[in-house]
This record gives sequence, structure tokens and C-alpha cells, in this order.
Amino acid sequence: MKLLKLLPILLLVISCKQEKTKTNLLEKAQDIHKRVMTLDTHVDINVSNFTDSINYTQKLKNQVNLPNMEKGGLDVAFFIVYTGQGELNEEGYAKAYNNAISKFTAIHKLTNDIAPERISLAVNSNEAKKIYASGKKVAMIGVENAYPLGTDIKRVKEFYDLGARYMSLSHNGHSQLCDSNTGEVDDVWLHNGVSDFGKEVIKEMNKWGIMIDVSHPSKKSMKDMIELSKAPIIASHSSARALCNHSRNLDDEQLEWLKNNGGVVQAVAFKSYVNTEKNDAYSAAIKDVITALGKEINFEMKSWGEVRKMETKDRQEYIESYRELSKKAKSKIDIENFPPVDVADFVDHIDYLVDKIGINHVGISSDFDGGGGVEGWNDASETLNVTIELVKRGYSESQIEQLWNGNLLRVLDEVAEVAKKIQAEEL
Repeated sequence: MKLLKLLPILLLVISCKQEKTKTNLLEKAQDIHKRVMTLDTHVDINVSNFTDSINYTQKLKNQVNLPNMEKGGLDVAFFIVYTGQGELNEEGYAKAYNNAISKFTAIHKLTNDIAPERISLAVNSNEAKKIYASGKKVAMIGVENAYPLGTDIKRVKEFYDLGARYMSLSHNGHSQLCDSNTGEVDDVWLHNGVSDFGKEVIKEMNKWGIMIDVSHPSKKSMKDMIELSKAPIIASHSSARALCNHSRNLDDEQLEWLKNNGGVVQAVAFKSYVNTEKNDAYSAAIKDVITALGKEINFEMKSWGEVRKMETKDRQEYIESYRELSKKAKSKIDIENFPPVDVADFVDHIDYLVDKIGINHVGISSDFDGGGGVEGWNDASETLNVTIELVKRGYSESQIEQLWNGNLLRVLDEVAEVAKKIQAEEL
């Protein structure tokens, strides 16, 4: 009888302790988040958001803008000069080059003209740290798909001078430089790895200090790149294939190559690369609801492959509309039976990668505004939630700093040192 009377008190004590633990964890995570420079290696852009009237000083409908970065404590964003794969001819190269230049120009406009008091461009780790210390946000630049190089090797240096500090040699579809992971679908390959011109480009990237990104190239292409490169490589936005069997992720053998190379893999918060089965189940449950809601605004559901083939402006508009409809649809489906892929699922990949290849070779990316985002980290304003999950899992502040920026910047520094040596030898 006495135990029954004491039970409510015991439950209250336990509940209070649990709430205190949650509060302590949140406060610890918030403190760490304020002290650590958070760096996301993959944020897509739409040049229509870099104008005098519509730009990143405003809280737009996209996932990364200055209000979202400031609210969520996302300090450094690698803005991406992305070009979809087109025809391997002069007309295709010219169109791709113009697209790339327009994106370089947009990023420079943001940091030079639109909001220089709030964000600045960094081209090395020291600049990134100094800008961060000043209280401003940091922009860096990555190139997704070197297709815009065409057949002009001089464009590697041109892109470097414009601020590019990493570049992938292909995207979805084989480029003139190397095979893509998409060749796994039909087992059709163009070069059986890296092409002869691709080999020249790798040498030039080493010479000027551009990190080689292997997130989209094929497995054989990655192997070739590691053998050819004199510097460490990165996977700017890929996760663990052992946890999610998608060709965009790296298998254990690839991870071992990357570790031995001294590189880093930036785990990506892209739902279908984090947990395909869970995402497919959730997507199927929500599809009918979104389709019904979409009819009201003439929105037609498309596959991600179809979305990727859209022109940049149309693709961005589609993603924004889809995201808005998804928010409305969430309240109409059975979340308990069809839960969305979330931050915990994403950090499962970080755990796996750390266990497999060590804390020194793992980083963080979102692929925001390019289809990325998971429940809890749906845009830059929710970046703290990633740090909270890392603290919850027992990562120390120094380890969290490595994951958020240290490992990637270490590779960037090493690539720059290799470049200096190559340039000195050629004098």
C-alpha cells in the first residue's frame, strides 16, 4: 500500500530528472554550437535569388538564405556551381560554360554587392576562420560537374581564380572527363573510369589547389582519381552504402580507399541516400495527399530524375512547391506507421562512417536546395538539431568541431600545400 502511494512521487521524480537531462543536453549542445564553426559542403543555388530585389538577405522559400543561416547557426556554406549533364559537343559545352559563369557571378554578387556586411567569400581555411571570427557568414564555392570545362584545360585555372575549391568531374550521366555512378543502372560506360582529358584535368586541379570531389563519379572513376591525384580527395555529399544501398553512396571498399588517401567523406542529409526504404514508404503515403493538394495549384508530381533534368529556375520552383505541399500533407498521413527520414537516421551514417574509417575522415553536408533535407534538418534554420543529435550520441566538442569543419579544412589545406609544391617544381 505504501508503495502504491509512493509510485506517483517516484514517477514525478523520474520525470523531473529526465526533463533536467534534456535541458542540460540542449544547453550543452547550444554552447558547443555557438563555439564551433559549422560548415556545409553542398548548397545548391538558383541565380534568380541573387538579384537586387530578390536575394539572400530575405527569408525566401528556399532552404539556405542569410536569415536561415543566422537563425540556425550555419556559418559556412559551399555554394554550388552546378551544371546538369548535356551533350558532349561544342554547343553543349558552350551552354554549360555560360551556366557555370552565371552561378559564379551570382555568388560574387552576393558577397560583393548584395550583403558584404553579412557574408564574405573565402578561398582558404584561414580566410574562412577570420570571416567567421568577425561575426559574418562565410561563402565558399564548389563545382558540381566539370562538364562546363568543355575541352579547354585553361578553364580549370579560370574556375580556381573565380573561387572554386572543389570540383567533381561528372554528375548524373557520363561527362567528357569520367564515368558517372549512373552507369550502374544499365552497366554502360563511356571511359571505363577517367578519360584521357580527365587525367589532364586532375593534374591541373592538383597544380592549382582544387579538391577532387568523387560524390557523383563511378566507383572505377574514383579509384582512378585516387591513383592519379597527388593530394587527398573528398566526397562532398555522400553517405554509407552499407546503410543505404544507393549508387550515390560509398561502399566499404571505397571508404577504405578514401581513408588511405587521407580524404574525407561528407555525410549527406538527402532522404533517399540516408534510408531509401523508409523514404519510399513515407513518400508513397504522402504522394496521394500531395497529388490531391497539387491539383489546386496545377502542380504535377515528377520523379527526382525528371526534376534533375529541369532548367535551374524550373527545378527550384518545383522543389519549393513540393516542400510547401509536403508541409501541408504531413498532418494528413499516419506518421507513426510512415515516419519520415530524420536527423537520427542521418547521424546513423555519421556513426557508421566514424566507426569504419575514423573521426578524421568524416564531415557533414546537406544538399539543401538540391533535394536535400531530413526531418529536423529541413533547412539552415534547423542546423542546431544536428549538433544536438551528435551531443546526444556522446561526441565531444573537439570531435564535433572535426565533423563540422576541421576534417574538410584539413584536406583543403593539404591540397593547397600540394599545389604550392607542384608550382614551385615547375618554376
